[in-house]
Amino acid sequence: MKKNFISNSTESIRIFRSGFLESLSKVHYSVPLILFIPIITYFMYRALAVTYTNLLTFIASCVLGLLAWTLTEYIMHRFVFHFEPKSAVGKRLHFLFHGVHHDYPNDAKRLVLPPSMSIPLATGFYFLFHALLPVAYMDGFFATFLAGYLVYDISHYALHHSNFNNRFWKKLKHHHMQHHYADPTKGYGVSSALWDKIFRSDFEK
Repeated sequence: MKKNFISNSTESIRIFRSGFLESLSKVHYSVPLILFIPIITYFMYRALAVTYTNLLTFIASCVLGLLAWTLTEYIMHRFVFHFEPKSAVGKRLHFLFHGVHHDYPNDAKRLVLPPSMSIPLATGFYFLFHALLPVAYMDGFFATFLAGYLVYDISHYALHHSNFNNRFWKKLKHHHMQHHYADPTKGYGVSSALWDKIFRSDFEK
């Protein structure tokens, strides 16, 4: 298999001439926590105090929200972030969105989604779910969908910058490092390898 350039440096390379655009492409890992914990708390409050119907509906909406996130994470990573365009402009956009992360996987400022991407995506998903889901399910579903995203973002940072003794986290880190250093066409799940197993894109033992 062709081996591409991968830097083991922690440097954060410049990808925009514009200082403003460059600042939008970098973010500290704490920013998603500051932004999304209040939003998750708000929708969880609404699910329990405003739209609550019964315990079973609440639990079902929360479980479905988490499951929907894991599938969304897999689909976006595999079919959006790893889509390989043919045009020069397409290749440039691909590099800006995800290619730079594979070239510089230890760049701490490009391991979680910047607000310039996460807020528009979260807004789009909100309106999509609002149009598709019954009112009784919407708030709990969206709260845990966002919680799943937050776990993904912080886990992604930790997988690149932390060492683990816990068996689960060691296994998850090994899975993600194989995606970076062995075969980027496999192992698209970051916070979970569930859909890699289902869709047979997992690594062979």
